[in-house]
Amino acid sequence: MHIAPHDNQNRPIVDMDNPLVPLVYFNILRLTVGQHFDYRTPGYETCIVPATGTVTVETLGQTFADIGHRGVDVWDGEPEGVYVPSGTAARITARTDTEVFVAGAHYAETLRPFAVRAAQIDRVQYGSDDTKTHRKIKHILGAAYHDRVGRLLVSELFTVGAGGWSGFPSHKHDTDRLPEETRHDECYNFRFRPDYGSGLQMLQRVDNEPGEAYHIMNRSTVLIDKGYHPCCVLPGYEMYYFTILGGQSQRSLKQHFQPTHAAQLHTIPGIMDMVAKFK
Repeated sequence: MHIAPHDNQNRPIVDMDNPLVPLVYFNILRLTVGQHFDYRTPGYETCIVPATGTVTVETLGQTFADIGHRGVDVWDGEPEGVYVPSGTAARITARTDTEVFVAGAHYAETLRPFAVRAAQIDRVQYGSDDTKTHRKIKHILGAAYHDRVGRLLVSELFTVGAGGWSGFPSHKHDTDRLPEETRHDECYNFRFRPDYGSGLQMLQRVDNEPGEAYHIMNRSTVLIDKGYHPCCVLPGYEMYYFTILGGQSQRSLKQHFQPTHAAQLHTIPGIMDMVAKFK
């Protein structure tokens, strides 16, 4: 499902118990300096990530000051975040004018909050210009936090260079059938540089049968409930997408690669390192 760019007025774009992707939650906040925003998501753990600007986060009696230091856009510096346990009240105070992503996943247990600073981001780069798959990933809540987070995975993905594909070879993760595959609902929010760039999100429900395609633009949100889902950006533009994954039975993601294209796994440099970072 594609949700067109719009002013959500600080209301969830993907609310709790969404009928299509009930395992994830997503909000975008726009705050001016000194403004604060309070929220609580019963049954959902969350991660606060400034897209731009700087915030202070208060939750469970702890204060995490000066989170985020990016300037004009998501390419302008490294991400930072704060993990907020399930059902816990949180206050976000803008230290500068800021745009903030709030990512969530369904999880009942209340854990402990913590901050992820720029130096702790787990980075991976893979693909190649020749295969049109060159990209880098910055894991904010990645595999390193399996012992501190319930079901939530949060990452930022960037195409490297101008144009190309991401999420290829096509894969899916819509059915719990371990050890071959896990069910993880997924949500993307896209950005382009320059911001008038655009791309394409494919969604093929069944191997070798026609699927759906969405024209994605700056600030588009896409919900992935099931099916194979590669995406691409027009030549001459860079693409970023904020990625939220919520697991049904476990946090570690097990992708099932589309049989028709699985042989491409052997043609893309470093792709298995990428796969390992989601486990």
